Amino acid sequence: KGILFYEGEPVKVLTRGKHRFLNLLKNYTIEVYSERDPWLKSKNLDIIIKSGIANEFLTIIDLKDNERALVWIENRFARILSPGIYALWNSIKKIKVEIVNAEEPLFYHNKIDDILKCDDAAVQCDVFLVSEGHKGLFFYNGVLAKSLEPGRYVFWKGVGKVKLYHKDLREVVVDISGQDIMTRDNVTLRINAVLSYRIIDPLKVVLFSEDITQSLYREAQLGLRGIIGTRELDAFLSDKTIVESDLVSIISKNAEKIGIEIQNFGIRDIILPGDMKELLNKVTEAKKIAEANLISRREEVAAMRSQVNTAKMLENNPSLMKLRELETLEKVSVHSKLNIILGNEKLTEKVVNLI
Repeated sequence: KGILFYEGEPVKVLTRGKHRFLNLLKNYTIEVYSERDPWLKSKNLDIIIKSGIANEFLTIIDLKDNERALVWIENRFARILSPGIYALWNSIKKIKVEIVNAEEPLFYHNKIDDILKCDDAAVQCDVFLVSEGHKGLFFYNGVLAKSLEPGRYVFWKGVGKVKLYHKDLREVVVDISGQDIMTRDNVTLRINAVLSYRIIDPLKVVLFSEDITQSLYREAQLGLRGIIGTRELDAFLSDKTIVESDLVSIISKNAEKIGIEIQNFGIRDIILPGDMKELLNKVTEAKKIAEANLISRREEVAAMRSQVNTAKMLENNPSLMKLRELETLEKVSVHSKLNIILGNEKLTEKVVNLI
């Protein structure tokens, strides 16, 4: 197609063929376009559309600030159009245009995969992915507009103030390591601990802090210092689970207010100063030696008590005493050659017969 301009104004559409006109004063100009390229590209596009001379050959798109257009050419997605005026030749190729209201920044379409493949998508849209086990929060102009379940979401760029948050609802583990803390009796310990939590209300978390992990780390750090600082070393080492439960109680008081739930807290390592470690090893060694001596004395007393009881039985029963002597002789005679002299002839005869 050709557009004939007279003194800069479009006056006629020229179709295929030869056209002659008198142009002595050079008042006429012609712009020629290939309809195989459906987009009408001209610096005079606005006046061509305004004149209306080519409207029967064109699909005209006039987009306001709150509108976007989706253009399909030959049933294939071509472009996303921002606000402005556009024209496409429709005589050769099939043109389809969808006008979308962009006042709502969240964009849904049943062919969103095809739309996002075009080059314009990165310019016109933001893609927000909510992973499995996460929750998304969509704020529009400072107000919570929607909670987003796992999936993909597309937003128009430049439409109001859009803020998106991505929160992990799974258990999160925080290492609290290298904490140098002084006990009540002025012993400096290095504590390594671990804290786990889970987000139960993403909105509260967003409103409370930009970095909830850092906030919990700081609160646990201060709580450890406060609890251990009021205890002596022996009391702390004897039952550290009390410290762990006390700290969980302290943190849990504010946890629900900020939308989280404390899952667990544990002290992983307790590192003592070198001299204190050596001293405690000596104390432990002394305790073990004392315990061993005590057990040995108990066994000796029990053995002596048994011997006393046996002696009383033998003293009160002479025949039993003689029998005990014979048992001893029997054991000894197995490995030795003995000469036995007994004063009692009858007993001698019995012993000899026994041997």
